Amino acid sequence: MPVTTVSISKHTTASLPRPHVLYIVDVKEGNRSYAVTRRYSEFVALHSQLGDPFTLPPKRLLVTTFLPSAWVDDQLIAERKAGLAKYLADLLSEESFRSDPALLNFLSATGSGSTRAFDLEDALPSTLPRKAAMVLLGNVEAKATTPIAAAYYPDWVGDSNPPENLDYSKFDILLFAFATPNSSSTISWDSGATSLLKRLVSAANNSGHGTKVVLSIGGWGGSYWFSNAMSSSSNRTSFVNACVSAVNTYGLAGIDIDWEYPNESGAGNPYSASDAANLLSFFQQLRSSLGSSKIISAAVTQQPWIGSNGSPLSNVSAYASVMTYVNIMNYDVFGASSNPGPNAPLGNLCSTSSQPQASAEAAFSAWTKAGMPASKLLLGLPLYGYVSKSTATHLYGTYKRPGKSIMRPSEEEEGEVKLNALAGEHARYKGKNRAKEPMVSAKAAGDLSSYYGQQIAFNQIVALGALQKQSNGTYTGANGYTMGWDDCSDTPFLFNTSRSTVVTYDDTYSLGDKAAYAKQQGMAGCFTWSLDQDDGYTLQNVIRSNLGK
Repeated sequence: MPVTTVSISKHTTASLPRPHVLYIVDVKEGNRSYAVTRRYSEFVALHSQLGDPFTLPPKRLLVTTFLPSAWVDDQLIAERKAGLAKYLADLLSEESFRSDPALLNFLSATGSGSTRAFDLEDALPSTLPRKAAMVLLGNVEAKATTPIAAAYYPDWVGDSNPPENLDYSKFDILLFAFATPNSSSTISWDSGATSLLKRLVSAANNSGHGTKVVLSIGGWGGSYWFSNAMSSSSNRTSFVNACVSAVNTYGLAGIDIDWEYPNESGAGNPYSASDAANLLSFFQQLRSSLGSSKIISAAVTQQPWIGSNGSPLSNVSAYASVMTYVNIMNYDVFGASSNPGPNAPLGNLCSTSSQPQASAEAAFSAWTKAGMPASKLLLGLPLYGYVSKSTATHLYGTYKRPGKSIMRPSEEEEGEVKLNALAGEHARYKGKNRAKEPMVSAKAAGDLSSYYGQQIAFNQIVALGALQKQSNGTYTGANGYTMGWDDCSDTPFLFNTSRSTVVTYDDTYSLGDKAAYAKQQGMAGCFTWSLDQDDGYTLQNVIRSNLGK
């Protein structure tokens, strides 16, 4: 009788030769059911013997992003149970593997699985510190992972920020934005984008700084065909093949999926209750096709993807097993309005936010609780703000103390400003093509009225005279603007009541605080949207400093 179904819902432990995990595989053959116990390394041996194209949950000991504090036994074991069960189900779905003697022996009640000796990968995480494992593996010095400083490079900034002029020492990863999915489940490019991408890859490779270039696909205005591209096995295969072709053709380090958003309409896109599940299948197939060394990332909101029940997924461990990074877009929490709020809150620090789940702290909690390791999370930082037509002198949505703006200390008051003191929607850019137009010219120094209701780059706030850079590298209000500070979100804002203008944005202080938070939490690092909006490299330098780079 052939095996019909398998599942792994339980595990047990054994003590010899050292404490390790045994996964209980429940097997059904017709009306007969039984269970077999197998070690993780036995799955690895089966995978090697079959030479199949399917994906196992990753090894732990030799992963460069491993941090002991980011793993607990239950988290790793749950991830492996889900991944191993999916692997066996994939094998049984293919006739060529379903009848293979190696698989039949592996699933047999009388079979021995494999005769492999005990493997360190089988050990309980809590009994095997990374340093001890590295010693046993012959690598006495276990190096700590350095946080990553990444940035998005939009394809419309080739003239203002040519690849040949970039200082690549500032960036570990550059995400080239955007290619887009199309109706054929392949990818489309803006005019001139592929030529610019070639220049970016060439310049990065020639820089000597090891900067990796990743292709980002989608964006707020480019997510229309994602649901269709993921909707069937044939469509996913076409899309995977297009991604792999792009990686190979342009010498890329990987693929970033900026789908805004699975099972949500975003900018009016088609969507399906199956989107999140289909996205997982896509990631698994892409990982199998790209191999283990390439980057697979996704730009996401502060909450996990929306599942078929209409709620954020409670378990993303299967995604974690095949993804390199999850890029949290912690911005656009509040846009421009007569009652402006913070663009990118660090947290709900006064417990008064009208959007308590939309902050860096809330995002970290939501994603790690759902099973995404901290070491795979990149915190998104905006290098832009919003201009509101408003006479407000404080921020709304997180506000606590009426009638009072909190001022950052001046250099004289503070003595010495320490830039490294600890303390959305990226490209939810509603009019992407607008960024290709000439920058708006102010009628007079500090006149931002042309930007009412819109995003504004940090460097434009400076260029148009609302902010002025000080000798210590920080910024202060100019031309009638007062710099306020919202303690409840840990972000600055500018207000000028005579001009009826409020600017909500991030500066050296707030970006430094968020980068320091990412480092403290053991996150993979930070990324920015987008590098062309910086005032030179001032903001990027502060971010890198607070990441310990």
